[in-house]
Amino acid sequence: MSIAVIFGSNSFEHEISIVSAIAMKDVIKNDLIYIFIDKHRNFYHIPVSMIKSTLFSSGKYKKCDKLELHQGGFYKKGMFGAKKLDFEYVLNLVHGGDGEDGVIASLFDFFAVPFVGPRIEASVISCNKYLTKSYAKSCDVKTIDFSFFTKNDTVVVEEYPVIIKPVRLGSSIGVSIVKEQSQLNYALDIAFEFDDEIIIEPFISGIKEYNLAGCKCNGEFKFSIVEEPEKHEFLDFDKKYLDFTRTSKVNSADIDMSLEFELKQTFKKLYNNTFEGALIRCDFFVVDDRVILNEINSIPGSMANYLFDDFDRILDELSYSQPRKKLINITYDYVNKIQSAKGKA
Repeated sequence: MSIAVIFGSNSFEHEISIVSAIAMKDVIKNDLIYIFIDKHRNFYHIPVSMIKSTLFSSGKYKKCDKLELHQGGFYKKGMFGAKKLDFEYVLNLVHGGDGEDGVIASLFDFFAVPFVGPRIEASVISCNKYLTKSYAKSCDVKTIDFSFFTKNDTVVVEEYPVIIKPVRLGSSIGVSIVKEQSQLNYALDIAFEFDDEIIIEPFISGIKEYNLAGCKCNGEFKFSIVEEPEKHEFLDFDKKYLDFTRTSKVNSADIDMSLEFELKQTFKKLYNNTFEGALIRCDFFVVDDRVILNEINSIPGSMANYLFDDFDRILDELSYSQPRKKLINITYDYVNKIQSAKGKA
């Protein structure tokens, strides 16, 4: 089986996507085909032997073959016409904009390209922190209380410390902890540099955090181990960046079976049918023995491979469990009836 890994694109997380894609070489045993999207949204076929970060930072990727997206897949121009790249499906590893906001998913749906990753609705929900909280509430899942502001609003914080987050970014980009009023304007400037909308949450020091990844294959949930990430004041960009290079397995969190069961039940509520076709990671808080959603990672760093005992098997099973679009039979009966009626008039 050949898997096409697509990565890069016009996103604040462009470089993170490159690092995450490179990590797949050491994780996926199937043959890989790399498809890079540059900042201008051009597609390039990158030979596996050439995959390293300097290829992209130097601009040398432009010497690789350009690709075009057409019905059914990607095509490479040749002397005797366009030739289709041969792969079973595309693995969406475009982090941030384009990849996690539904742009790539809509392209693949439109051109009937089989892919593993969040569909349009799932992408829209999970990439927007405000919408994620609304979605979680509809699924009877608790979240941290928050306030929502736009760039034109007067931001009022009544009690510190708080954490400020751009609404549409991941990897802790633009995120700040604000402990007093004097730090507020600087943190707002940082957040609004990346997005015109923010959320502000109370910052709870020493909160328990747990990560759980999984997917649904043939109607059955497949879960990773539960990870308790290494504790810092909060996982900033530099610390989260390591997630995108991880290929070594991590140890399970030391928790009792009842908490593990509750985390998995909460995951199921969130995954629902909305995230079918994707392997996601949910990051949870536990406060006063209550499981609270922090965020949904619809394309987790390095696909959260380090949380699974047999990542290849999970990916293979997921690839055969993709949602199918209902084919619509276009008959033109209505148009023909109108024309027929006009002919009789």
